[in-house]
Amino acid sequence: MKIHESGEMYLETILLLQKQVKCVRAIDVANSMEVTRASTSRALKQLKEMKLIVVDENGCITFSKEGEQIAKSIYDRHVKLTQFFELIGIDSETASADACKIEHVISDRSFEKIKQFIVLNSK
Repeated sequence: MKIHESGEMYLETILLLQKQVKCVRAIDVANSMEVTRASTSRALKQLKEMKLIVVDENGCITFSKEGEQIAKSIYDRHVKLTQFFELIGIDSETASADACKIEHVISDRSFEKIKQFIVLNSK
């Protein structure tokens, strides 16, 4: 299943918000991402249609099994890419910002090599 970069950002944001609050609502996502409610509504509708999220009668957003796997994978890429950039001497803020951009487009092969590099160089 191909998800656009913006969809991946919404999934990652929901995952991070779930670590902070019990019930993640659309307004929480919009505020966190600093986007309009209308944009968030459209994005969440697409994610629901793709069966990646479920929104209950109270407006609480949860993941389907596949949605959670994708969100965790995106977040893992962000964390590992940030670690990689920091290992090569990039400051934390820039490392995280660059990781956020690259996590959506990097190939699986390149990402695997970066993970190997991290393991070999973080001891």
